[in-house]
Amino acid sequence: MALPLQNPTSTMLSTAKRRRPCAVAGAVATVLLFLAGLTGCAQHRLHDAASCPTELLAPPIYNAQTVDLSRFAGPPVNNEQIGCGDVLEVSLAAGLGADAISRFPIRVADDGTAFLPEIGSLPLAGLDLPGAEQTVAAACVHRGLYRQPQVTVTMRRQRVNRITVVGAVKEPGIQELRRDASYLMAAIVAAGGLDEDAGTKVEIRRPAGGSRLALGERSSAGESTVQFTGHAMNDPQRRVDVVCLDLANSILDGTASNYLDDGTVVRVERRHPEPVQVVGLVRKPGQYDFPVNHELRVFGAIAMAEGLSHKLANQVYVIRNRPDGEGTAVIEVDLRTAKHNARENLRLAPGDIVSVEQTPLTVMMDVIQEIPFAVGATMPIF
Repeated sequence: MALPLQNPTSTMLSTAKRRRPCAVAGAVATVLLFLAGLTGCAQHRLHDAASCPTELLAPPIYNAQTVDLSRFAGPPVNNEQIGCGDVLEVSLAAGLGADAISRFPIRVADDGTAFLPEIGSLPLAGLDLPGAEQTVAAACVHRGLYRQPQVTVTMRRQRVNRITVVGAVKEPGIQELRRDASYLMAAIVAAGGLDEDAGTKVEIRRPAGGSRLALGERSSAGESTVQFTGHAMNDPQRRVDVVCLDLANSILDGTASNYLDDGTVVRVERRHPEPVQVVGLVRKPGQYDFPVNHELRVFGAIAMAEGLSHKLANQVYVIRNRPDGEGTAVIEVDLRTAKHNARENLRLAPGDIVSVEQTPLTVMMDVIQEIPFAVGATMPIF
């Protein structure tokens, strides 16, 4: 007895119908297992980006290239002003003949005075050259040496401070600065300016017990002193005073420690920030260099990874090392909210891990998209 032939097409559809409930049941089970996993994860404490504790927030990053270094300049400098240690040449003429002219060099001592033969010590520090000429002429008349002396004072060599500038500057090395112009801005400018990877932190190491005088103690304008502020330390073994300051904060606070004595070492911070990692539902997961002179936020990190790989992705975890060294903290970011709330678009710190997470919605969509392949039939999704 011949058996009836079966249609192969109807056989395949019948098999697909039997498999479809199994595939759908498997998909539902997968989603339920994922939801159960999320419930377990929810037991771990997460911080919301909009209400994150202050101690977990990344500090702002200042661009050192935009710092107004003129705030670290000293007072206006008169090129003819005499300071301690300067070498001068004095010419005295009592007659019309060249033989009647006396020329001799003098050095201004640390107490601001200079010794002139037959005249004695005169206070010259702080005076300009015309003022020094008047002082010398008046002393000659007072001592009865000349009735109408012709005095000329010229600058032979000005005393300089030798400042060593290292770190993130374009031309590190020893810079010679005039003593009355020996300020932080002048040192950085003499070293070619800040380099591209320069930070705003500066360490100043001064010889202990430095004079801190831009001019001599005696001058026509009185004492000229500079006061050091900021975070200072004293190292008795190395006999140096260390001042640490931030160029940006010092400008805002008005507390710049910027006068530099002879032998001072200035070190400008060179930034080498740890890279940031972007993982999860992005097109190009990986490790990316953290920018040196501007801040990076969550959307910026995702953009470096060439954007989201799933159009329904919305949940981001930022994993950050705690500042107290006690493990890591997890900060949750909602991307939809972050589009309208700048605070939600969290500022990142070097070393952060940005993880774009799976959610029930993304998992369900992935499972639904796989169902037609599971049942062996073509079925519209939307």
